Amino acid sequence: MDRVDSTARRVVLVTGASRSIGAETARRLAAPDVHVVINYREKSKRAQAVVDDIIAAGGSASAIGADLASTADVTAMVGQIGEQFGRLDAVVLNASGGLERDAEPGYALRINRDAQVRLTGLVVPLMPPGGRIVFVTSHQAHFHSTGRALPEGYEPIAASKRAGEDALRALIPEFGTRGIEFVVVSGDMVDGTIIVRLLERRDPGAVAARRSTGQLPTLDQFADAIVQALDAPVPDGHTVYIGGDDYLIPST
Repeated sequence: MDRVDSTARRVVLVTGASRSIGAETARRLAAPDVHVVINYREKSKRAQAVVDDIIAAGGSASAIGADLASTADVTAMVGQIGEQFGRLDAVVLNASGGLERDAEPGYALRINRDAQVRLTGLVVPLMPPGGRIVFVTSHQAHFHSTGRALPEGYEPIAASKRAGEDALRALIPEFGTRGIEFVVVSGDMVDGTIIVRLLERRDPGAVAARRSTGQLPTLDQFADAIVQALDAPVPDGHTVYIGGDDYLIPST
């Protein structure tokens, strides 16, 4: 595969970017000086549509299929990025899972913790000083230890996402030796996402309860926050909160 001269472009990988939050985040990165790598697991046509949207908007993009739970897939994807671009300036760790009805026991932890750590370990050697890793999570996961009630079936996802965040935070000293920054973006249930639609089928009361606390953040608002987090001048380990103000009120 021919190597691409990307010296004038920032190279950004967005995982789980064929739809929803990942896709909208990728579209917002469209710019002449940015190349967006769209990671997807199965939906190649959807991923290509995101690529086409970015190109139509004057940006540059490509898609790579890889199941993040597969060591072989992820190794091949990172190898392809290294071969084509020689570096990776930023990573948005958006892909997650475990809410699927046919998910195997333990899958949530494998995809939301183990896969995130494995991918991060593979991409870090490609990242120059000043690079940034953004981990995308939910308030239900980020505040998991507070003991708040969770929607039916969401406990394994919340616990595993929090475990993934903790595992990545533990790597901040290593990131620092390379000049790489780490930021978390946490959001309340996000209107317009597949997760909210799935939760409404399983536990409509839980979604209604969140709506009763205030307007849920939109897909556009959340994607904008992720893009801003790629460059915001914040300290390592900083968490950006979107929606769910009640989560931010200290318990008494």
